[in-house]
Amino acid sequence: MNAAVSEFGFHEVPPERQDDCATHGEFTARNLFGTMWTKCPACASERSREAAAKRESEEKQAAIARWQARIGSAGIPERFRRRTLETYRAETDGQRAALAFAQDYADDFANIAASGKSALFIGKPGTGKTHLAVGIGLSAMGQGFAVMFTTAMRALRRVKETWSKGSEETEREAIAALVYPHLLILDEVGIQFGSDTEKLILFDVLNERYEKRKPTLLLSNLTLAEVRDYLGERIFDRLREDGGEALVFDWSSHRGIDRKTAAAGGDA
Repeated sequence: MNAAVSEFGFHEVPPERQDDCATHGEFTARNLFGTMWTKCPACASERSREAAAKRESEEKQAAIARWQARIGSAGIPERFRRRTLETYRAETDGQRAALAFAQDYADDFANIAASGKSALFIGKPGTGKTHLAVGIGLSAMGQGFAVMFTTAMRALRRVKETWSKGSEETEREAIAALVYPHLLILDEVGIQFGSDTEKLILFDVLNERYEKRKPTLLLSNLTLAEVRDYLGERIFDRLREDGGEALVFDWSSHRGIDRKTAAAGGDA
């Protein structure tokens, strides 16, 4: 479109013109100044959304990084930090089934985190429960999710310590710290005294995670029936919702059998 000539002899640039975008086709461009025209509005909108999504993702990752730094490698003990799913040694059908479950759970953790699907690992000491749970946690951390590993005893102690005069943390803050992570791995459930106070604390933590659709992995040396009795019917049933499963590790302990096997395959 040719610019019109004003009565003073200047070329007047039209306020609008039709332009073409290689991605979105024809659009109306508006004159900003002189030869400067607006670009494709659809492209501008896409760039704006992408920039906003990137900022949101970066802020989320920064928050997770700060939280992970605060608790130190998700609280995973030094002994367990190399217990990945790849180093788990499955030699029996039961072990292979447990590894397959753990691998599927880890690979699908983005959906797991959205659904709140929890799991119970039940079995005697030394059968690989902790190894597979930590392997899932490490995989989830690698995907950018916040993970916390703790024993039930330490979790209960943390909450109880807030009752002491001069505590730097409130009870609400201690419980919130256990609810915050995308995945909570709670080991050694059931070896506590089982007092009404302890059960109430565990109920508060697990129930709030349930309400927020936060998955939890519970590990116990008790039988399935004993875990149900310890947790109570309400929490036990809620852990089984959304496809939650109970895996029974009923094979012999790896501990003390073969040092190479123990190092490579789930001695905890």
